[in-house]
Amino acid sequence: MSSDIQAFRAVLRESRNIIAVAGAGLSAASGIPTFRGPGGFWRTYNAVDLATPEAFEENPSRVWQFYHYRREVVKKAQPNPAHLALGLLSIPKHRQLIAPNTTFTLITQNIDGLSTRALHHIDPTTESKVIEMHGRLMETICTACGERKSNDDSPICPALAGTEDLVANRFEADIPLEELPRYPAPCKGLLRPGVVWFGEEILHTEKIDSIVNAADLILVVGTSSTVYPAAGYAQQVSDNGGKVAIFNVDPPDEEDSEESQDDFYFMGPCEETLPMALFELDLTQKS
Repeated sequence: MSSDIQAFRAVLRESRNIIAVAGAGLSAASGIPTFRGPGGFWRTYNAVDLATPEAFEENPSRVWQFYHYRREVVKKAQPNPAHLALGLLSIPKHRQLIAPNTTFTLITQNIDGLSTRALHHIDPTTESKVIEMHGRLMETICTACGERKSNDDSPICPALAGTEDLVANRFEADIPLEELPRYPAPCKGLLRPGVVWFGEEILHTEKIDSIVNAADLILVVGTSSTVYPAAGYAQQVSDNGGKVAIFNVDPPDEEDSEESQDDFYFMGPCEETLPMALFELDLTQKS
């Protein structure tokens, strides 16, 4: 694998259909904790105790407190330079400077919405082409009528107010079912977080498959090329004759490095490596 920025930028210029697949590492610099270690109290729970339809059915109060905590973290977070670099790549007038005559689509596994916020921060008029395959924290689904809606209320219901303070609250609250988030009248159905849980199908699968199949360059950002679904998408692009560029904090696997001489691996925090590789910009510098 190569870490030659100029060689990578030459591939960018020759590409026609570019995609990026982003994982949790993209949002790390924004202060978004990883799913399995969000902090304090919630580390005592296994992921499957909090992120399955069965967990929600058994204890919706506990699950909603976990997701309320995550919503509050996200609301305070800001897009980092890696989000902004992908946002610039999403806007044709910026993208044509480094990759003329190309399309670009960002497929993110993250549920924080920061990629869309970054894009709108750069240009509020640009139509978002971010595919959020695992849904969004700031959306809800009604368990009665099935309606999916955006909701960035803080708190999402009065009973959850203050439960995000993991220092003061060493024990979870026991919130009655009727006081948890509800869809407006006349439905009044119990709401659930608008995210994909374990055991559920990811969103937009047909659209993703079509876009990945057409891609001739994939940027794997903040996740390993050995972790699915990113690994499957990278392999598909490679099998179709395309190039793979990985931006990750961990060093490449030795065996993969030897077998993939024509691909790219940029090791380090993606908020540093991605803006530099794409636009030769250090967006971490503050004026």
